[in-house]
Amino acid sequence: MASFPKIVKKHAKAFKRHHSDRYARISRSGWRLQKGIDSAQRRRFRGCTGPQPNIGFGSNKKTKYFSPNGLKTFLAKNEKDLDSLLMTKEFAVTIAAAVSARKRVGILEKAKKMGLVVTNAKAKLHLQA
Repeated sequence: MASFPKIVKKHAKAFKRHHSDRYARISRSGWRLQKGIDSAQRRRFRGCTGPQPNIGFGSNKKTKYFSPNGLKTFLAKNEKDLDSLLMTKEFAVTIAAAVSARKRVGILEKAKKMGLVVTNAKAKLHLQA
């Protein structure tokens, strides 16, 4: 793993959608840009739903897509997917949610043999007796 600057997430929370506090049908996290000609949020008046996404919230190019553990995440759906990580150590494996507990055990064994970090290693394993 190469050395890189400290990972800084400038805005960890999802941006709030305009009027999401007023109407239940509008989700809080589904950000959409305001396009109305009189929109107070688009005109950035004070007190109108907080910050809007803009280029200033972007991540450092060197640390973009990195997890707090300093590794990028790789989604594995089966054991074959781990073969693409043979030559690199910059990825942490995340096992897909749809993978069954039985197949998950095989993926975990192979990842351990290869010396890979698995982010959700304990998921679904408590179901096994």
